[in-house]
Amino acid sequence: MKPAFEKTPRKQWESFFCEVVYRSCYNAPWHFHPEYQITLVLKGSGYRLVGDKITPLQPGDLALVGSNLPHVWHQDESRGRSRFEVHAIVVRFLDTFLGRDFLDVPEVKPVRRLLEHAQRGLQVTGQTRDIVAAKLEQLPGCRGLERVAALLSILEILAHSRELKPISSPGFSPILSSNDQVRVEHMIAFIHAHIADPIGRAAVAAEAHLSVGAFSRFFKLRIGKTLPQYVNELRVGRACLLLSQEQLKIIDIALQCGFYNIANFNRRFHEITKLTPREYRRQLQQSVL
Repeated sequence: MKPAFEKTPRKQWESFFCEVVYRSCYNAPWHFHPEYQITLVLKGSGYRLVGDKITPLQPGDLALVGSNLPHVWHQDESRGRSRFEVHAIVVRFLDTFLGRDFLDVPEVKPVRRLLEHAQRGLQVTGQTRDIVAAKLEQLPGCRGLERVAALLSILEILAHSRELKPISSPGFSPILSSNDQVRVEHMIAFIHAHIADPIGRAAVAAEAHLSVGAFSRFFKLRIGKTLPQYVNELRVGRACLLLSQEQLKIIDIALQCGFYNIANFNRRFHEITKLTPREYRRQLQQSVL
């Protein structure tokens, strides 16, 4: 049940891949690829799994998935399979699709920041969703430079939107948004290295060379969560990854993720995912069939 690497079938004369999906199902396993992916669902039901988050699908769903972030769109076949049950538009592109120095161009800085945030996956909502969806529906018909300009226009709109919501938990793919990047990265590395051990504020504060009080303010400001909130999400995110391995018992997964009380593990897991570990594993198994 580990995600499979998928090679994007981009043609030699294309700088990025664009496909109109119009068939009975998405026909893809749980997978990842180096390209970023934009998926617009026009017709279909079921759910998408991005990172560690399972979300029900409905027409109009629009998401941006980061490079190498495991994902799958799964069509609900409980009512039987229709030949054209799924209608979607999928775009995949590398961050170098316009050259290796593309993201170093000053005017592209907002897009670079967008792609960094996409490492957790982003759901597009509100007016942004409506505007980008309309442009995506036109994209398959574009040719030549118009095609490239259309994708750049979409990225520009997304880069300046405030209607994007992270999909997977910080524990699955942490986002570091800070002017104190080195200090934040050092703290996060320490937390990751000790995720299976008890983690207290004093220990992390010492690693950051801050007092406990200063550390708490610094962490909340830079990460957007308290240390316990972040650690719990990180542990649950790791548990979601381990639950994809059928041979591991849930009690063993809890211990590997720093939960030494199974009741506490179940409670924290449910708070974050709205599912029990067993329910999550069951849905995951159904997603990747």
